[in-house]
Amino acid sequence: MALSMRLSRGGSKKRPYYRIVVADARAPRDGKFIEKIGTYNPLLAKDSPERVKLDGERAKYWLSVGAQPTDRVLRFLDAAGVKERAARNNPNKAVPGEKAKERAEERAEKAKAAAEAAAAPAEEAAEA
Repeated sequence: MALSMRLSRGGSKKRPYYRIVVADARAPRDGKFIEKIGTYNPLLAKDSPERVKLDGERAKYWLSVGAQPTDRVLRFLDAAGVKERAARNNPNKAVPGEKAKERAEERAEKAKAAAEAAAAPAEEAAEA
């Protein structure tokens, strides 16, 4: 059985509250889980100790058994000092896509044509 450490959503509409659970990877997000190992309340301030509560010993146990944490849970485990999270680097993140590049080129051509059109009447007026 593939185990997953993930967030299970609770709370009402627009007021999320999450449980950090160990569940079968095939189970639905908010469905049956094996064990609850913590909670996460995103509505609290980032420096609040109540924002993320995690049972580190149980998390270590489930990691040793082979449970795979999701990226968000891995961030919590790294902050708690349970498991190291490798830093990610995507140097192409800020590079615009092909269509955005095409639109920028079209805008540059239109601006250049407008500048030439504006300069042409000014030159004619200077010659006269």
